[in-house]
Amino acid sequence: MTTYLLAGGGTAGHVNPLLAVADALRDRDADAAVLVLGTREGLEARLVPERGYELLIVDKVPFPRRLDRASAAFPARFRRAIAQVRAHIREHSADVVVGFGGYASAPAYVAARRERVPVVVHEANARPGLANVLGARRAAGVGVAFAGTALRGSRVVGMPLRREIVDLDVPARRGEAAAHFGLDPDRPTLLVFGGSLGAQRLNEAFAGAWRDVLDAGWQLLHVTGERSELPDPGVAGYAVVRYVDRMDLAFALADAIVSRAGSATVSEISALGIPAVYVPYAVGNGEQSLNAASAVAAGAARLVPDAAFTSDAVRRDIVPLLRDAGALGAMRAAAASVGTRAGTDNVVAMIDDVLAAR
Repeated sequence: MTTYLLAGGGTAGHVNPLLAVADALRDRDADAAVLVLGTREGLEARLVPERGYELLIVDKVPFPRRLDRASAAFPARFRRAIAQVRAHIREHSADVVVGFGGYASAPAYVAARRERVPVVVHEANARPGLANVLGARRAAGVGVAFAGTALRGSRVVGMPLRREIVDLDVPARRGEAAAHFGLDPDRPTLLVFGGSLGAQRLNEAFAGAWRDVLDAGWQLLHVTGERSELPDPGVAGYAVVRYVDRMDLAFALADAIVSRAGSATVSEISALGIPAVYVPYAVGNGEQSLNAASAVAAGAARLVPDAAFTSDAVRRDIVPLLRDAGALGAMRAAAASVGTRAGTDNVVAMIDDVLAAR
């Protein structure tokens, strides 16, 4: 029996790819032991047990960003976290450690090396996190979601995606999707969304330009976010929803998309071959622009800077695209060169290769 220890968490960007790989390993071999290493504070503390996996706990030890009292305590706290992971590896006789970034991964990589257990690293973002930069230096296998990610020894494997996205039959589900959102399955649909909390910039831009989208012959499915107070004008062909728990149906109805450029979002849209205009979130170190870069370079997507995305930009950049069937068709075809639904299988194959070479 093979025992897999999957490490990662903190945010959905780390937890969701981890769970996709965990599900694939469990579905393939019911006798395999699939364990997850995470913190008490991260999203994994809720999602991992809900999915039926045992969560092994490691202390959350952030890397210090400046010299202060916390940085002075970091070495001792990090050594303790490494010891915790080593104890888990020994107790469960882990055969391989697979890291997805986040607070749990850094001590897992060090502990695995000291226990002589091979390490596989998966990086979901175009700009890798510090834990994975460190882990990749001595990993037996390193996979990345996007071409151009600067991670030692890496190869592009794609993003492990949710099963409902991997298995989505868009033509077969379009009628169900239209009924779910109260829209017409025979009219082209623009999907606009900015994540679970929404994106104020996108909401404000389409609040002043939704009529232009409808005048172009398109419907608009606008996911505003749970905290949004954007009013619903109650117009046929314009569906305003706060939150969508069936993104598979939203994607099944979408003929084009305007969204932020989180790594999972870009990967899912590219995998489904949907033309997209990305408006990267401007806060952070620019990783969302990098996430979209390969799709934009391939011609599968376009990018509009956050500060420039206004109602006028919708009229100037989005509406003409919606009227250009040739351009949309070219973008749809280009997505095949950057998108893949095989990310989960590719990561599992990388794990198998590492175990076979051990």
